[in-house]
Amino acid sequence: MKNWAGLLLILVAAPLWAETITYRVLFAGDDTGHLIVDRHENRIAIDFDFKQNGRGPTMAEELTLDESGLPVEWTITGTTTFGSTVDEFYRVEDGVARWQDATGTGEAEVGKENRFYIDQDGSIYSAALLARALLADADGKLQVLPGGEASIVERDTIAVEGPDGAVDVTAYEILGLSYNPALVILDQDREFFATASPRFSIVREGFEAADERLRQYAEKLSTERFVEIQAEVAHNFDAPVRIRNVRIFDPVRLELTEPSDVLIYGKHISSVQAAGSVVTEGEVLIDGAGGTLVPGMYEMHGHIGQENALLNVAAGVTSVRDTGNENAVLEDLVNRINDGTIAGPRITRSCFIEGESEFSAATGETVATLEEALYLVRWCGARDFHQVKLYNSMKPEWAETLVAEAHRLGMRVAGHVPAFSTANAMIEAGFDEITHANQLMLGWVLEDGEDTRTLFRFIAMKRFPALDPDGEVVRYTISRMVENNVAHDPTIAIHEHGLTAVNGEPAPLARAIIDHLPTNEQRGLKSELFGTESPEERAEYVAAFEFILEVLSRLHQEDVMLLPGTDLGGGLAYHRELELFQEIGLTPAEVLRRASYDMATYLDQVEDLGSIEKGKYADFFLVPGDPTRDLSAIRQISMVVSDGVVYFPSEIYPWFGIRPFADAPEVTVAQN
Repeated sequence: MKNWAGLLLILVAAPLWAETITYRVLFAGDDTGHLIVDRHENRIAIDFDFKQNGRGPTMAEELTLDESGLPVEWTITGTTTFGSTVDEFYRVEDGVARWQDATGTGEAEVGKENRFYIDQDGSIYSAALLARALLADADGKLQVLPGGEASIVERDTIAVEGPDGAVDVTAYEILGLSYNPALVILDQDREFFATASPRFSIVREGFEAADERLRQYAEKLSTERFVEIQAEVAHNFDAPVRIRNVRIFDPVRLELTEPSDVLIYGKHISSVQAAGSVVTEGEVLIDGAGGTLVPGMYEMHGHIGQENALLNVAAGVTSVRDTGNENAVLEDLVNRINDGTIAGPRITRSCFIEGESEFSAATGETVATLEEALYLVRWCGARDFHQVKLYNSMKPEWAETLVAEAHRLGMRVAGHVPAFSTANAMIEAGFDEITHANQLMLGWVLEDGEDTRTLFRFIAMKRFPALDPDGEVVRYTISRMVENNVAHDPTIAIHEHGLTAVNGEPAPLARAIIDHLPTNEQRGLKSELFGTESPEERAEYVAAFEFILEVLSRLHQEDVMLLPGTDLGGGLAYHRELELFQEIGLTPAEVLRRASYDMATYLDQVEDLGSIEKGKYADFFLVPGDPTRDLSAIRQISMVVSDGVVYFPSEIYPWFGIRPFADAPEVTVAQN
């Protein structure tokens, strides 16, 4: 029985005086905005606004709390990070809760088990109210609206220094609503104090000096979680492991082999034998049941963190090219993966250099002069970075010098097109790769002075349909890419999501998987990314995406190297990226080769990776079907081997609230 009397006592005892509390929003230590909470008795008004990399949410909230401190009326208005309009409400009348969010409307009778509504687009402050409700409950669990169950775990009480000395705050994690727990830090009165992640924090004004410590603490909690998961799901075998009765996808011949056994020992493939070959004593036997082994895939546009590292492995993505990160954070992550502390893909690092402006991205290193930029190129060249990635606020006139220096040091150069320049200019400056389809194509439609460091770089895509994909302006850029051997990282899936997703319907990237996901993840994938004012405007965006596919098809026909990457964290979204490669003209077998062998070749790693051969690293995955005939079979992964460690996604996904897509294969040990 729930302790509702205790809930009433604790929440009524919580402070409801009139006061205003201001919080600062910090990205990598930089102040980027505010959260202002104005409380007056049972009324709360919230002003939430921050901008980073030329985008960010602007929200206004009004809440009314009942006598037990739970919301009974709630409105949220404003715009999301990418400019979508928010008009969300929740209200309780006569025992019935009604709500509206970006996915539509709903209602439910309010009872003891579902008295808290989980907002879709509000600020973090609602998590503090939820935390207090959970703490007041006898078992720390509540059924919530629109669906699901939330629970809470208390972590640590720590002292943080402020303007009037040290205060004690307590960290809690709310579980059950998304892939990963939500960190909420409350003060001694159970009022919201802060939240944090390794790169981001919202902290009470006056305590900004605690930002780095809180971010380090958030990373510590996350690491502890993934260490625990790794201990449960990673299968390290001392004996040889034989995957029996499988057909191997051969990316060179673009076909499946005859039935085979694949043996791994340690981190490497020790042998590939005919199916039914003699088994030696002590071998670990995994029954492939006639399925297909596919070489591990490459996510070529990742921003990897430990929160999505294991989800990439579970999706068959055993290698990620990180295209922008804080160098120290990424190096720590690589070290934890390499020493087996946590699971994650192999990571190829990019040196992310951004120019200094009011729109600068917080990720990476920001430079104010050409000399500073050259120093960073040399710094990265001394530390085994694969490439330099230049970004929006970089001065275009620096590009040729920076490219020459990177090439001298053996690094490639990729990136966004700097503001007020064009892809053609960056190709002439020596870029080896252009990042994002919109960055490649915006130069065809921009007018002088238009600034692509803001949301305009997305809005301007509505102009694409006015172009002829076979017209002179498009053909010129394609010809220059062919002549200069320039590759393209189009991130097709995120463009499809932004340009075609509509409120209330599963986004294209989610249609095959949405029923497997936690409630909040489902809601997010039923919401538009780029806002529109009318159906006609949405139609313009859809037509823009169709234009992008047309141009990418022509690039493929001209043998421009197109790289599969999502900018969506990889994992399950990566499978949709590969399906979109089919739409631009690749066969399923060609898509699998592009995702594995071609990318290993592109990154100069093909001696060790990209195919399933004796002596190469054991990076591959098992599916029951034939993905060379039906690419969607790659969603039914029953086993992944990453760096010789065996994982079963059916054991991984429940940790993230995901219903598995396939059962694990049978595992036995050979006897005399």
